[in-house]
Amino acid sequence: MQTLTRLQEARSLDPVSDKLQAAVTKVVRPQRLRDLLQGIWLGHPLHPALVQVPIGAFLSAAVLDLMPGRRRAATTLIAVGTGSVAPAVAAGLLDWSQMTPDRRRVGLVHAAANTVAVGLYAASLVARLNGRDGRGRLLGFAGLSAAGLGAFLGGHLSFAQGAGTNQAVPELARVPADWTAVGSLASLPDRKPTVRTVGDVPVLLYRTGDRVCALIERCGHETGPLGEGDIVGEGPDACVVCPWHGSTFRLADGAVVHGPAASDQPTLPTRVRDGMVELRQP
Repeated sequence: MQTLTRLQEARSLDPVSDKLQAAVTKVVRPQRLRDLLQGIWLGHPLHPALVQVPIGAFLSAAVLDLMPGRRRAATTLIAVGTGSVAPAVAAGLLDWSQMTPDRRRVGLVHAAANTVAVGLYAASLVARLNGRDGRGRLLGFAGLSAAGLGAFLGGHLSFAQGAGTNQAVPELARVPADWTAVGSLASLPDRKPTVRTVGDVPVLLYRTGDRVCALIERCGHETGPLGEGDIVGEGPDACVVCPWHGSTFRLADGAVVHGPAASDQPTLPTRVRDGMVELRQP
């Protein structure tokens, strides 16, 4: 859609986006809190899971508002939905703050629509508690409309712009299915990262003695060059840190240790045969 394309290219939103990004980065500093909100423990971003609670409550309340005698139940659901917004907002803002500028522009309008929705639902809750049920229902339906716009933009972010997805996974399909030599074991420096290309896919190799680990070289978060990242830790706990946003992956198995990436970095099977390092598609 042309409207969404124009929104992605709307640089006039950048001053607001940049200030909000700086504020989020300043407030959410503890690494443990960042890892929690980014969903590392879950294996994928936490925000999409958290939004199910308010969205489910608001949508259910709208259905009950169309049925007679369900005023109290609808009011309870709107209270639950409004009260559950805060953690979803916190996780969403942190994810948003580490996106590319075009995604942040769409995300800013997504957040604005949802802010309007929450405001309308809060007003609906107040009206209902004060016995103004008709006004409360109207405000609730208006809130659902705003939330629908926010959900549409969130879907565009995820499915059209790839926000929150592991952008390294598609590279696996382009790696040869058969064992393919990438060089001799002797040519790989010990305990230092090396980048080799298999087909047209860059692969990060890390040798420890006779063992070689192989990861897709482009970071799954925003395709940063892991081959240019620092190596931290030693032995089986050695990790590579993405130079772009700091995502940290264990070299032995690609497990994500710190975000903003929320899922593991794809790895490739390796073997050493006749002194040559070979790898293939999983």
